[in-house]
Amino acid sequence: MTELRQRMIDAMVQRGFAPRTQETYVRAIRRMAKYYRRDPALYTQEEVQAYLLHMVKDEKLSYSSMNQAACAMQFLFQTVLGHGREHFHVPFAKVPAKQPELLARDEISRLLLACMHPRHRMLLQTIYASGLRVSEACELQISDIDSAPDRMCIRVRSGKGGKGRQSILSPTLLALLRAYVRTFAPQRWLFSDPSGTQPLCVSSAQRAYNGARHRARINKSGGIHTLRHCFATHLLEGGVDLYTIQKLLGHGHISTTGRYLHLISPQFRVAKEVDPMDLLAALRLF
Repeated sequence: MTELRQRMIDAMVQRGFAPRTQETYVRAIRRMAKYYRRDPALYTQEEVQAYLLHMVKDEKLSYSSMNQAACAMQFLFQTVLGHGREHFHVPFAKVPAKQPELLARDEISRLLLACMHPRHRMLLQTIYASGLRVSEACELQISDIDSAPDRMCIRVRSGKGGKGRQSILSPTLLALLRAYVRTFAPQRWLFSDPSGTQPLCVSSAQRAYNGARHRARINKSGGIHTLRHCFATHLLEGGVDLYTIQKLLGHGHISTTGRYLHLISPQFRVAKEVDPMDLLAALRLF
């Protein structure tokens, strides 16, 4: 490992960057170093800008991918190497915000029924019922499930930005989790890899979602994060207030949560006998 890479990693650790963010930033700088074949500390502002243009123009990568790399470069050159922002400008592309394509409740039922492995199905059910990010769900430990009647919550140890929070644990999800634990007897990680010693990797969870979506013949775009969007929108449709949903999702600003207001269906009405906080209770699960 080069000295510069170690300095960059140390700076990210010091600031509490998530492991996935650290990996992404290091990978972006490594790809640029492979392109120029010399020490990144010697790059000029013009060379960094030319490489970002190369990503979009020649490699045909998306502007979102370019912006992700730009974040890594901004951190390296401005934070680690100490180049002033006014003297070392890293450009970002303006990417139009896309409205997520939501799944209807019937489609979520079909998706879950089409998920062949019980462990993966339980993971998808947990993400939808509690609004977790896929990385948060994969890193859940047995002790994070608090089933005490006066608590009933799922603890997220380290969410986005290193922030912990609590999300809902509905009676339906708790019953499914108890049956799952009796069957698979997980030791530490609620959703582990085949060895049982490490948490399930995010890519495996994404493949499980995409495979289930294909078998359920759901043609809507979007990956496993769609379930988190559905969680927020379906709670809004059930009458849950925006502030509560903001806290459950772990959003820093309520304006981020407010985008879901544009996605609610005015036709949907929650059945009187169904708790709007128990999203799984309204689905056909078996």
